[in-house]
Amino acid sequence: MRVDPHILAALRVSPGQAARLADRDPRSSPLLGHEDQAGKGRPRDLADHELAAYTAALAATQELLWANGTHAVLLVLQALDAAGKDGTIKHVMSGVNPQGCEVTSFKQPSAEELAHDFLWRAAKALPARGRIGIFNRSYYEEVLVVRVHPELLTAEHLAGHEHGPQLWHQRYEDINAFEHHLHRNGVRLVKCFLHVSREEQRRRLLERLEDPPKRWKFSEADLAERAHWDDYQLAYEEALTATSTPWAPWYVVPADHKHVLRALVGGLLVEAIDRLDLAPPTVSAERAARLEAARAELLSEGT
Repeated sequence: MRVDPHILAALRVSPGQAARLADRDPRSSPLLGHEDQAGKGRPRDLADHELAAYTAALAATQELLWANGTHAVLLVLQALDAAGKDGTIKHVMSGVNPQGCEVTSFKQPSAEELAHDFLWRAAKALPARGRIGIFNRSYYEEVLVVRVHPELLTAEHLAGHEHGPQLWHQRYEDINAFEHHLHRNGVRLVKCFLHVSREEQRRRLLERLEDPPKRWKFSEADLAERAHWDDYQLAYEEALTATSTPWAPWYVVPADHKHVLRALVGGLLVEAIDRLDLAPPTVSAERAARLEAARAELLSEGT
């Protein structure tokens, strides 16, 4: 099951081109345009239908991924607070065998992690061949949060480095080289920026505060970070532009409508695995003979 090429092109940040986040509408529904205009159903129903189809396809393709053991898939989710990362993981991966998937959430680095290079903790969490890995936030935090809050660099003890623009460009280069290395070694990256509008983020944060069962989700830090909205837009704009490559392009996924967001991420993940053109593994003639002997032995027990 493939995503419409026009949708892929609309979401992708073309390598060498600016991300142009200001020109991308977080409220858009690119998956639904032609169906909705044809009067075939409500957008929410259509998106849920698409997600269900992608979830079923993902279960099948995951089995092929595991059986072949030649590739791994890494889904990288980056977003501002309340954009829907957790819910997307929950819904998109609902039909996947947990044994073949792992989720890593990257929070404030530990003392041990700060004592290593900024890619170290991500490298430790990479999925093995045959598995799907999901990074809920990632090594990109080092050119996003740390860029917006450069005082965090003090804890990294970067000897001989000036904390100027050249540091971010060096990190972009390091990320591109890291991801190229992964691609060459069979890891396929699906990088999604969940693009939420400022107004929708405000609405979701208010919802958490006004609904007692959801209050645990609210953090005062979310409000503090919201004050840096423009700084984050600039950091994302430059990071996505600099690190969208032929081997690991970025996709800017509109996130104001959660049902659309989930369907699109599910489609992108299925698309990445489907492009591997995996087939059930074949067995040698010698093993086929042994399997047939085992089959005959089991059949004989029933007589």
